[in-house]
Amino acid sequence: MSGHSKWHTIRRSKGVADQRRGQLFTKLARDVTLAVREGGGGDPDMNFRLRLAIDKAKANNMPNDSIQRSIDRGLGKNNEAAIEEVFYEGYAPGGIAILIETATDNRNRTNSDVRSALNKAGGNPGEPGSVSWMFEQKGLLTVDLTGSSLDIDEVQLMVIDAGADDVEVDGEALEIYCEWTQLNAVRQTLLEHQLPLTGAEKTMRPKTLVQPDEKEALAAMRLIEKLEDLDDVQKVYSNLDITEELAAKFE
Repeated sequence: MSGHSKWHTIRRSKGVADQRRGQLFTKLARDVTLAVREGGGGDPDMNFRLRLAIDKAKANNMPNDSIQRSIDRGLGKNNEAAIEEVFYEGYAPGGIAILIETATDNRNRTNSDVRSALNKAGGNPGEPGSVSWMFEQKGLLTVDLTGSSLDIDEVQLMVIDAGADDVEVDGEALEIYCEWTQLNAVRQTLLEHQLPLTGAEKTMRPKTLVQPDEKEALAAMRLIEKLEDLDDVQKVYSNLDITEELAAKFE
């Protein structure tokens, strides 16, 4: 298991609790609204991105009426300001590349908040395109391995046949990466075989990883957490790689 995977394990295990403190429903609602705007309409049967956003919202017990209001906002049926997806780029201590996905109704506010968080935590804002080339858009599916007797090799062959291009064991989870356009096909394969699918989403995967020294790595992790706590930030991607020992120390 790589240090990079260990970092993801921490982020996943802490994610729900942290985001409940950081207005989880607000982030989920914006996911739904953006999916309507960017994915092609308010029908989840015709808009796969919306289907994923709704599934994630329901998995976190978001009320149906809140989901519908988010869909209506994406369709422009109310008087609320439009939500748009904006990416910011920058660097954490140690030269770690940071790609920040936001959902905002006020670019000036979001820009100010992101730049302030970067500067206060020892990071640096980057120009558009300065780090995005270090990442590639992928589909990510997560299968729960807790108490599982799954044959990992068999699952790997099955999902590769369905269109996946990489599989990693990450603690008690199996992470399956594929081209974004293949996500639905791989997802359907997992569902048909009744595997415990716990997540299906778009992600930005780093092409290469960077492992800074301990001081810089801890500073980078603290910066990532500060960014994730911002109301307008949906996700933070990085090319940070750490050892299991350092991950445990941070945790």
